[in-house]
Amino acid sequence: MQGITVDGGNMAEITEWQARCDLAAAFRLSYRMGYNVGLGNHFSLMLPGYDDRFLVNARGLLFQEITASNLVLVHFDGTVLAGDRPVRKVAWNIHAPIHRGNAAARCAIHLHPPAITALSLIEDGRLALAHHNNLIVNDRVVYDDAMTGPAVNDEAEGDRLAEVLGDKTIMVMANHGVLVVGPTVEDAFHELAVVEGTCENQLKAMSTGRKLREQPDHLRWNMKGRWGDALDSRLYLDAWRRILDKEEPDYAS
Repeated sequence: MQGITVDGGNMAEITEWQARCDLAAAFRLSYRMGYNVGLGNHFSLMLPGYDDRFLVNARGLLFQEITASNLVLVHFDGTVLAGDRPVRKVAWNIHAPIHRGNAAARCAIHLHPPAITALSLIEDGRLALAHHNNLIVNDRVVYDDAMTGPAVNDEAEGDRLAEVLGDKTIMVMANHGVLVVGPTVEDAFHELAVVEGTCENQLKAMSTGRKLREQPDHLRWNMKGRWGDALDSRLYLDAWRRILDKEEPDYAS
């Protein structure tokens, strides 16, 4: 794998490869956890050292087929810089504007996981302040209630999403799914896992027909910024990568 050149050393190559392996791991884990649907859904990661190009999954590959080396490198103008497969137009239409419009969103994960997607299908679907995780998560969420249809041929939809996202890290997209962003793969993926699990618990509780027991507002963390500043995001991804190293080592090939 050719690495970027910084200060004449090989650390840039290691940094790029580590980023590729982390992103490939997130795809494999999303498949294991049942977060993705078919050939759709896409994750992207700004290439270390650059502000105008990003890694993204290739069109036509299942999540369980993705490896560090078959991720595609795409320029903000849509040019494929590295990779032997095309990129879905809808992926570029969403991810390029998100990265371009938010310097903190180095990693962007768009999925249709079952619990958050179900919440997005409910009129006024919102995360309650019921689970302890909601004390951390809820102030980081924005709800996009516009029903604009898929961003298949419209980059302007990505610009709109970037504006709606603002400084939040989680966007529940009406009738659609979720977008989670962060400065690294581990930040975005761990936050995704927490919010999806929390939403699943809420929907199970709601299915009883009983009233949710909500917590007082003063217990909110009012947490902003990097998810990993308060939670063990790197340790979480590293732990899962140890499992993948034993059971699916090709992810890092």
